[in-house]
Amino acid sequence: MTDPLADLSAAGVAVWLDDLSRSRLQTGNLADLVRDSSVVGVTTNPSIFQKALSEGAAYDEQVRDLALRGTDVGEAVRMLTTYDVRWACDVLKDVHERTAGVDGRVSIEVDPRLAQYTERTVAEAKALWWLVDRPNLYIKIPATVPGLPAITSVLAEGISVNVTLIFSLERYGAVMEAFLAGLEQAKANGYDLSRIGSVASFFVSRVDSEVDKRLGAGSALRGQAAIANARLAYAQYEQVFASDRWKALEAAGAHPQRPLWASTGVKDPAYDDTQYVVELVARGTVNTMPEATLEAVADHGVVRGDTVTTRYADAQQVLDDLKAAGIDYDDVVQQLEEEGVSKFEDAWNDLIASVTDQLEKAGAEVMPAGAAKPAGDGPAAAAPEATAR
Repeated sequence: MTDPLADLSAAGVAVWLDDLSRSRLQTGNLADLVRDSSVVGVTTNPSIFQKALSEGAAYDEQVRDLALRGTDVGEAVRMLTTYDVRWACDVLKDVHERTAGVDGRVSIEVDPRLAQYTERTVAEAKALWWLVDRPNLYIKIPATVPGLPAITSVLAEGISVNVTLIFSLERYGAVMEAFLAGLEQAKANGYDLSRIGSVASFFVSRVDSEVDKRLGAGSALRGQAAIANARLAYAQYEQVFASDRWKALEAAGAHPQRPLWASTGVKDPAYDDTQYVVELVARGTVNTMPEATLEAVADHGVVRGDTVTTRYADAQQVLDDLKAAGIDYDDVVQQLEEEGVSKFEDAWNDLIASVTDQLEKAGAEVMPAGAAKPAGDGPAAAAPEATAR
């Protein structure tokens, strides 16, 4: 019997789960995946939390308590989501220690409505880092132009970062520059670089979705753009992390910023449901998978060793052929970034609306008619709950 997920791990790919919920934590499902399915990390996003909070009764008790305290909806969202992330960090604590801080990480995203505001992103990242209060946390910051200096500033404070929503090769280069600059500043600020982690989340399947739409039916290039784009990103990674600049940081104890393949669930049912995993196997990478993809890989994935570093010429040829076919790469990746931020903003707004509705319902149940509503709590008043679980 083969174990494709174990084979991925042996090939140098860290297997992460792109999902989290209170029920997954309460039932021990996450711990089971860590024990049995080679899972060594977790990523979240606003869509994941919105889905989790809208299903079942796992959050009812905490929502009731928040309603009794008159907690502002923004702070309620932070309390609900950071509670889950803190718990997941504890589940993955042993992995974090066993891998010397490389894996066992759990990611939480800054409010995506701040994607175009550098200083507000930095402030939110610092607040989330304080609220979760776990060394194996990653703060997700989008790789927008205003996000780049925020990434540097947050790393310079000794805070670990998952850079998200990367689509273009050019922007990926800027992300790695932001990472190096952040570690250099962290070193100057006296932080232990060995405790600071980072991944760069390169989105995969969405590239094929947009390019395929522009190519139309019948094109032989359909389904090739995303994997080619990711492979060329890894070529950039190899160059940057062989530089003298990086070697100086590595000598000071730093870990490299690993490429993370995100959006690896196949959108087109005509494609192999494991292709964004088995075609992107390279040492020192992370693949974060929705549960359906994780199960598909475990069931019938075929891991053939490195499928990236020997394919650079082929990958470049794909992009050249797409250009010849009239596909404007720069326009594709710019549109994907704008849509990605917009989709996360929409999911965040849905999350706010869902929590608002739950707070109002809980408040109506626990407070007598005509009773005065308690004043909303601020961050300081919410602090005691930050360390509870």
